Amino acid sequence: MKAIEVTGRIDSQGNLVLDEPIQGNTYPHQLRVIVLVPEQAETEEVDPDDTPVEEIKASLRRALQQVKAGQTRPISELWDRVDAE
Repeated sequence: MKAIEVTGRIDSQGNLVLDEPIQGNTYPHQLRVIVLVPEQAETEEVDPDDTPVEEIKASLRRALQQVKAGQTRPISELWDRVDAE
């Protein structure tokens, strides 16, 4: 057997919905599907280094607006603030 790893979810009707279509060959034969569902503890674990994408996008938008408005600082000043922390 060949294994293909994909992610997805189960909808309210109990259907498996893949996040991305499986590319490549067609598979005319019946398939075996193993569904791995994260345990409650796994979904609650939050990596402190994982900043949510929306928060990153908002920060980048603010930074771009500041640059366009000329609100910049010398790099040496920024390094001084980093060293202080």
